Amino acid sequence: MEIWLIFIFLGVAKGIANQSNPTTTTTTTTQWQQQQQQPQYYHSNDSLQQKQQLPAVDALVGAEFGQLHEPHLTRTSVIFGLTKVANESNVNARCESQLRQVQRGILSKQPWAMKVLDASGTKPSGFVYGQNYWLGSREACKGVQSPVGITLSKNFDRVMHYGLITQQAPFDMDYRVVYLRHNSPWQVEIKLMSEQIIHIGLCLPRACSSEEVKQLAGEYVSRGMFAENDIFDIRPEVVYMKDLQLRDVFFQRSSFRLLVATALATGALMLCAQQLLVGKKLTPNGEETQESGGLAPAESELWRALHSLLRWERLQKLVSCYDVPSNWSKIFAVRENKAHEIPVMNGLRSICAIWIMIFHVVWFMYFTVHNKTVLITYAEQAFFQYVSSAPLLVDVFFTISGFLQTYNFLRNSSQLEEVRRNSWRKNLQLFDKLLFHRYLRLGPLYLVVMLCVDLTYAYIGDTSVYHINERFDEMCSKHWWRNLFFIQNLFNHRDMCANWSWSLACEMQFFILANVLLFLYAKHPKLTKILVATILISSTVWSYGIGLSINFQLSFDAAFATGTEIYTSPFVRILPYIMGAITAWFLLEKPGSQQLVLSDMQERSCWHFALFIFFSCIYSTIKRDLGSLLAISLFVLGRLCFSLSICWVIAGSAQGRGVWWSRLLEAKGFQHLSRLSYAIYLLNPLVIAFFYSLTSASTHADPFMLCVVTCGFAVIVYLLSILFSLAFEIPYSNLSSLLLKKRDANKPKSA
Repeated sequence: MEIWLIFIFLGVAKGIANQSNPTTTTTTTTQWQQQQQQPQYYHSNDSLQQKQQLPAVDALVGAEFGQLHEPHLTRTSVIFGLTKVANESNVNARCESQLRQVQRGILSKQPWAMKVLDASGTKPSGFVYGQNYWLGSREACKGVQSPVGITLSKNFDRVMHYGLITQQAPFDMDYRVVYLRHNSPWQVEIKLMSEQIIHIGLCLPRACSSEEVKQLAGEYVSRGMFAENDIFDIRPEVVYMKDLQLRDVFFQRSSFRLLVATALATGALMLCAQQLLVGKKLTPNGEETQESGGLAPAESELWRALHSLLRWERLQKLVSCYDVPSNWSKIFAVRENKAHEIPVMNGLRSICAIWIMIFHVVWFMYFTVHNKTVLITYAEQAFFQYVSSAPLLVDVFFTISGFLQTYNFLRNSSQLEEVRRNSWRKNLQLFDKLLFHRYLRLGPLYLVVMLCVDLTYAYIGDTSVYHINERFDEMCSKHWWRNLFFIQNLFNHRDMCANWSWSLACEMQFFILANVLLFLYAKHPKLTKILVATILISSTVWSYGIGLSINFQLSFDAAFATGTEIYTSPFVRILPYIMGAITAWFLLEKPGSQQLVLSDMQERSCWHFALFIFFSCIYSTIKRDLGSLLAISLFVLGRLCFSLSICWVIAGSAQGRGVWWSRLLEAKGFQHLSRLSYAIYLLNPLVIAFFYSLTSASTHADPFMLCVVTCGFAVIVYLLSILFSLAFEIPYSNLSSLLLKKRDANKPKSA
């Protein structure tokens, strides 16, 4: 009772004092606001003095603000919650002191501290549909360190605190990201890797180590202080955190050294080729003198050394493969199609490479988008089936490869006769040579891209704000030998280095199998036909058996989960390759069957029906909730019909037939893009993933912006494809041709 009387007496006394001086509160608040508008600069060395010299008015206002909002901030702001759980037992003394200062700064509404609070992430709306990116603002955290570089006119009145522009933190701050795994039943779970990882951006004192912050975050969520845990039943678990700094070990990676060495060696060979070219231009009428050997004058010690080396004729031929002007003209050359060429293949390759790139833009966007569920609904709509079904277009490349492999082998009558005469030992040597030239044409660019993949993912793994689920840098370090031998698709697709390269492994394996069968066909045609029919039937039966055993479905989550058994399996994907090979065999070995007596109307109808089949297969997955039997039947039979439609187009173009849309595919302009299609296919996933990972805020799935982004990626990928083709594809194609010419020249004349 006496205590209550004392409180009542103090309250009455305070009221009388306020009435006697009514301007006190107003004056005090005005003084505080004026103080906040004045530029304040702090230094880390003065932090102890600031603790002792906080103005009394800030303490008064901070106390009033803290009583009202401190409990709310503790439960809704992760950065403020960390300042509450920090103590001498879980962080170092300097870190604790600076976190306390952040806490007092927020409660007293100091501009620098308010910028820290604003730069740190809190839960935005959209959690139910996949908003797991609570990143705050990386740029705003940088603004805590230094004055904002903006000039504002003094001619206008502003309600803002000018300290927001000028005031700096009294110590160094860093932006970091902590990653929590949630177990909330209140978010749509699509089962595509990383959607259950919450990203929380925090603007923290640099004095706090990442391990200390991780421990603080663990204590914060374990104590139940996280308000979102009560509302959405998040039940978070701290996984790890990143300081977004590139580690020194990056420059010690084997891939970094190999890539630098490869780039230097390629650059040196290009310079040598340029030296040869200049020397040839200096000689009259383009004739090389015996003394100069076609070399430019030596003007330095380096050029003298090159001058002596390049006198060797064999080395000159090797170096000439890297002639940049010549290779540039090969990439951009547009000429009339020759009689033995099939020009429609240029259009098919070009369009399918760009089409698959569009799919990759959407696929890699999924891992940075904050409305994942909406993105999946777009993919299942009828209009966007051309994007979501784009992986089917890989079968176009398989069909073309199977056709060309058989077509070129059977058309080469001299080689066919050589195989028939040779013993098995000589045929084995010939087989090894064909395999070597195939590897020489495909391998260099492919392996260089693998090195780039390893380095790129090591870089974004350290510096990107996003959780990188597919750590290709780790996979490439462990399983590089699988990619070296083109066998990565025989293992789990989750352990693959650059998982989009599975189709190249399939193509190499199909190439080996096709050559074995073609060599066998040269000597035992009937046995080979039986084997091809057996492989075709076995692949179909295998696909059905695997599909039914794993309960295959057409939904995106099921398709991803069964990638190893269905999508990347060579036993399943060989079907279009065989169909292409059979088509080439019919064209060359059964010429009488080509002469189908069709009227113009019937032939045009067949062409348009092939186009109808093509797009029907693309849009066949518009309904995805099918049973296992229907789903695997649609997958197998749909791909069979899809391959047959491509075979019709290729065979018709080989015979000089076509309609208006096939003539468009035969346009000479596609020759240029077709030469770049291999580089485009290899590079586009890497480029897209890299640029997405560099963004500091999550993206929104919007069809119109997606069109703009896709155009930008197309330009970047196109330019890089030219560069990589010049350096790592065309030179080795030239070298392969050079070796083949040498081999033909060394053959006996009777052969």
